[in-house]
Amino acid sequence: MLRDAHDLNYMEALKELEKYLGHTFKDRSLISRALTHSSHSNETGERNHHLLCNERLEFLGDSVLSLVVSRYLYQHYQNEPEGDLTCMRKDVVCAPALARYARKIYLGNCILLGVGEDRNGGRNNENILADAFEAVLAALYIDTGNSLDAVANFLLPLVEEDLREYETKGTDRDYKTPLQQFIQQTEGDVLEYVLVRADGPDHQKTFEVEVRVNSNPCGRGIGTSKRKAEQAAAKAALKVFGLC
Repeated sequence: MLRDAHDLNYMEALKELEKYLGHTFKDRSLISRALTHSSHSNETGERNHHLLCNERLEFLGDSVLSLVVSRYLYQHYQNEPEGDLTCMRKDVVCAPALARYARKIYLGNCILLGVGEDRNGGRNNENILADAFEAVLAALYIDTGNSLDAVANFLLPLVEEDLREYETKGTDRDYKTPLQQFIQQTEGDVLEYVLVRADGPDHQKTFEVEVRVNSNPCGRGIGTSKRKAEQAAAKAALKVFGLC
């Protein structure tokens, strides 16, 4: 098991990675390119340096990842509506999740980085790890003859742990945080939750909350508490924005 980037040389780290993947690459250039960050290829001075990094493989890997996870969710959660399946998929294919998977297989030890990027902690950078993870999935997919099953055999054990957490959380899932993070991407946008209705006796009230962005309604939710109604409203808004 890899402990530190300095404990093993690159080829030894690569062999260790192949053990995690359950596959020995026939085309070594595929996995090498999947692990080459643009900061490294830029330093080669080659005119086509943009083709020597993992960005094209990352593009393919993103689709392979989505298809493998979508197929799994469709087959194993047959009573879940489309909206909930979308939320589940989002949770396990987002950058933080991919970076977690990458760290579990010590992917950072294998990534080829530019000198400056390496010095600045690039091996533990969430986006670099997530992108490299997707690129590795694409390399695995291609080298196994476009086998989604080969990718699934490696990927799903990592994903299933997150899905078990999803099942445990159930209706207590947090939808407000990802909505807030999404809205904050646009400077100046204001997110607010407005109570529009509260019915019933004190011991059995029902609340309806509307979530608004810049005073524009984008979702409503009903719950037995304001907190639950706000979460339901946030979930509805995430669906409107195509994030859930």
